[in-house]
Amino acid sequence: MMHTGKIVRAKQLWQEFFSDSSQWSDNRFLKKNPKYPHFTHKTTNESLWIEGWLNPAWIKSKVATMALGPIQSGGQLRSRVPHFLDNSGHVSKLCHEGRLKEALFMVELMVQQNIPAPINTYVCLLKDCTRRKALAEGKRVHVLIIERGLGSNILLGNILVNMYAKCGSLVEARQVFDSMHEHNVFSWTTIISAYANLGKGEEAINFFEQMKQTGISPNKVAFVVVLKACARIPALEKGKQLHLDIIKSGFESDAILGNTLVDMYSKCGLIEDARQVFNKLHERNVVSWTAMIAGYAQQGFDMEAFALYEQMKEEGVQPNNVTYVVLLKACASIATLEKGKQVHLDIIKSGFESDVIIGSTLVDMYAKCKCVEYARQLFNNMHERNVVSWNSMIAGYVQQGLGKEALALYEQMKQESVQPNNVTYVVLLKACASIAALEVGKQLHMDITGSGFGPDVIVGSTLVDMYAKCGCIAHARQVFNNMHERNVVSWNAMIAGYAQQGLGKAALVLYEQMKKEGFQPDDVTYVVLLKSCASIAALEEGKQLHLDIIESGFESDVIVGSTLVDMYAKCGRIEDARQVFNNMHERNVVSWTAMISGYAQQGFGKEALTLLEQMQREGLLADAEDFISNMPIQPNALVWMTLLGAARNHGHVEIGRHAFDSAVKLEPENASAYVLLSSIYAAAGQRDELANLRKKMNEAGVT
Repeated sequence: MMHTGKIVRAKQLWQEFFSDSSQWSDNRFLKKNPKYPHFTHKTTNESLWIEGWLNPAWIKSKVATMALGPIQSGGQLRSRVPHFLDNSGHVSKLCHEGRLKEALFMVELMVQQNIPAPINTYVCLLKDCTRRKALAEGKRVHVLIIERGLGSNILLGNILVNMYAKCGSLVEARQVFDSMHEHNVFSWTTIISAYANLGKGEEAINFFEQMKQTGISPNKVAFVVVLKACARIPALEKGKQLHLDIIKSGFESDAILGNTLVDMYSKCGLIEDARQVFNKLHERNVVSWTAMIAGYAQQGFDMEAFALYEQMKEEGVQPNNVTYVVLLKACASIATLEKGKQVHLDIIKSGFESDVIIGSTLVDMYAKCKCVEYARQLFNNMHERNVVSWNSMIAGYVQQGLGKEALALYEQMKQESVQPNNVTYVVLLKACASIAALEVGKQLHMDITGSGFGPDVIVGSTLVDMYAKCGCIAHARQVFNNMHERNVVSWNAMIAGYAQQGLGKAALVLYEQMKKEGFQPDDVTYVVLLKSCASIAALEEGKQLHLDIIESGFESDVIVGSTLVDMYAKCGRIEDARQVFNNMHERNVVSWTAMISGYAQQGFGKEALTLLEQMQREGLLADAEDFISNMPIQPNALVWMTLLGAARNHGHVEIGRHAFDSAVKLEPENASAYVLLSSIYAAAGQRDELANLRKKMNEAGVT
């Protein structure tokens, strides 16, 4: 009974509405909240809801019969269209408020009712579609533009190209560009940017050349975009030509172009040219400094990067979050903990510690510097964590051989409802492989399938590797066979799986299949296969691989060359091993170890010692020391004395001391060892050490 009055009043209001709807404001297209009324009386402000619980049952169907309900076609409804459709400002307002679908519906209604809308209405809709990557809605706007006869408008054409490109539809972006009757510098810059941003640098550069051929001069934005394309490929010669064009165009002093040139030269490997551009900049801001610091770090010049960072601070330029991320990654790459701690302090002082990207990079840096406990402490204290943060901590555990801890953190990640990505799964699968956690790996496989990352080629390759390292070669092959897409990493994972399980013949068969299917082997492929040949003494297959390596241009690779030496030596062809060794353009400790070990294993002890002496004569004392320390058999005093003599010849105190200690342990009364170390100390001017050595010599009774 208490609602009777309200029901009666609602019925009266609807009767008034149906008798003269012009007295009511139509709010349906402007509603921000479902609780707002559909109609409001212009005088009394009383409200009506179409689906209100006070309404009689017939109200909804009655409203639907009016022009206010379902949209009808025909110009006769023009007078019954809500009055605000004449005002295109409402469209912009809806777009600004994030109500794209409502705004699009309004414009479609305007087009249907032949109500003209200004160009800016379509610009507003397209920009909102671009921002939201709403491709379906963008296509609807495109249709409206064509229906209104605006397809030849150059401004709308440019924005359509950009919308399609940003929504990932490069084909349609190109179709719109090609259909345009005319192009201006913005049209060309838009299509160049579309190709560059989607990783098609060569096509972007080609469009830039076509633009110049049409007589249109590039603007600053066009130069920036194409320089970035050159940096990604990299295309150094084209980048240099662009630099000359920039100078001719009078843009050399532009700060943004200068920063982009620094970045381009750095990524193309010409760090000195990058520094010259940097030094000539009239104005250097945080972007300029960060670009140069990043260039040094990316090229492995970490000390120069840190020196420039200190200079940046001295000149009063405040680093930003990108600067800190670059520096932390540099610290992680060379495991420079002290530098990392200093950068961390600067981050705290600058107030960037709460930044989730910086926090994740700090976790990664400490983990790679083997401070995994402190990395976990930082991780636990982060105010905000995203999937990158979790990945950093999980990867930190895996890198330090703590597979169980990594898997436990994954369980916590699931409990906190953080959705893993492909990187998470790759790292976790590596954790399973490292500790042979087969059952957990199988569960991860199920999780991957359920999450939709199964077709990912990197995840698939890591699954193959995990099953192979857990001893389930059949499961590995099944995953490999079911992969929708394979790359050289996938093939390498399966070939390595066979090799690791002692199935060298199967590895070689798969290699032949790999070539038949048109995949080009890389250095990893050859190293794995050569090791397989060495393990089963498959000399003929090894020789064929050697020919393939020469044909593929990998013979000069130091790791491939070293593995070739090892393969020939283990197959009993010591002369062939020595020939490969002699022809190597570059050798490292692995190369020398392979050849010396080959001689030793084949019973050529004298040749092994001779080669060891040669290794020492060439300043490779540290490598020789490392080789001797890791010999598969216990080195005798003669070996250590050989190293000690080389240390004397090269004046290397630390290596000499180590060789001396090892030699006298085996032969305590070896006077020659004392004499050689005495000579090293004397040459180095270490009088105290020389006196201590003579005292030890007397105590040992050595003459």
